[in-house]
Amino acid sequence: MKDTAKILLVDDEPGMLRYIRTLLEVDDYKVETASTGEEAVALVQKGLQPSLVLLDLLMPGIDGLQTLEQLRQLQPGIKVVMLSCVGETKKVVQAMRLGAHDYLTKPFQKAELDAAINQCLGSNQPAAGGEVEELADDVFFVAASPVMRKLRSEAALVANVDIPVLMLGESGTGKEVMARLIHKLSPRAHRTFLKVNCAAVPADLLESELFGYEAGAFTGANHPKPGKFELCNKGTILLDEIGEMPTSLQAKLLHILQDGQFSRLGSRTVIKADVRILAATNINIPEALANKRLREDLYYRLNAFTLQVPPLRERKEEIPILLKHFMARQSERFARAPLPLSAELLQACVDYSWPGNLRELSNFVKRYLVLGDERLAINELKPKSDGSGAQFDPAASSVSGNGSGGGLKSLARSAKDEAEADAIAKALDETNWNRKQAAALLKISYKALLYKIRQYGIAQAKGHHKLSAGA
Repeated sequence: MKDTAKILLVDDEPGMLRYIRTLLEVDDYKVETASTGEEAVALVQKGLQPSLVLLDLLMPGIDGLQTLEQLRQLQPGIKVVMLSCVGETKKVVQAMRLGAHDYLTKPFQKAELDAAINQCLGSNQPAAGGEVEELADDVFFVAASPVMRKLRSEAALVANVDIPVLMLGESGTGKEVMARLIHKLSPRAHRTFLKVNCAAVPADLLESELFGYEAGAFTGANHPKPGKFELCNKGTILLDEIGEMPTSLQAKLLHILQDGQFSRLGSRTVIKADVRILAATNINIPEALANKRLREDLYYRLNAFTLQVPPLRERKEEIPILLKHFMARQSERFARAPLPLSAELLQACVDYSWPGNLRELSNFVKRYLVLGDERLAINELKPKSDGSGAQFDPAASSVSGNGSGGGLKSLARSAKDEAEADAIAKALDETNWNRKQAAALLKISYKALLYKIRQYGIAQAKGHHKLSAGA
């Protein structure tokens, strides 16, 4: 790599230019230098095709951001590492949005420079064997596809910039995994990581869950209790399903993002919160803003940087790796021998669209492991006659491990389940997937509705619902 890599170094400080050039030439890189952005752009216009550009952020004339834009217009795939000073966080974020691959904060050590160069020059190489990156118990990250390798690089970049990150994507794509990856790669990695599901906690309890309360703040509050923001001081908090947070509470969250301060319920004392906030949602953002479900000012605060987590159908290269990993984990969990993954089964899984994403894939492996019937597993993934997705066979879903049917009671139970799933899907469609309204319409509790949505594998998809076989 080194004997062919050519690096364009752009910095207006002669001393810094000499220092970095020396570090690069020690490692036998071919180095071209420019002291202004205009000079760097001119070199590329004349035909220079560097393997990498090290670009100072603040320069006279056209600055680093403008130079980055012009270089990427000339060579869209050009790799750029920004050289910044402390306190230039906003400009670093802008550079990342414009396509910078990494950044270094001056002064930096040679080891830091080497790491940044190696990451960029090796970023087109696939992860070795699609290795699984363990993050926590039962939490792992796989980057065996180009889109996920790019996403991991973006996560690594943003991890070191202490700003909010908004993760968007369908349900079950792995937004929490992205949050844990950012935390692991950040300077806060040795501190607490907490997740709060804004949809799973009733609205009247969510405020006390997040911010805590004082004794006497409400009936039953006999003792003071710290909230998640206090417990997570110096750490990272993930606000999952942020679109389900009541708008009244969104205003208090906005206050934390702006001032880093909050008060417990029933208290006038101000508490400082040094917490990095990550947020995740699968809602339609423009629609939520138009309907006032999501405050516009909060959205723009959270949206300092956005990571779009792609659905599983857009990264099918990872399905065989995920299948093997889920099989190994679940067989250990259920104390069963791992089942074989034949070529036919793997192909059926790759061909399937997985509307429930990783969560549906994990449940599929669990059912296959428990039932032990490969033919049944493959049939489960076959499309309906109308082409709308995998078929749901009430009789098949009640098959036991030895292949025998479950009888009339099982058939009746399956028919009841399908009718119940249809009723829930209809209520969700009628309320535009407002789960609280749907629960009221169905006359069941909010938690019960969330459980049944998971139980039946119902997913929002253009007005249709998806019922996973045996889920």
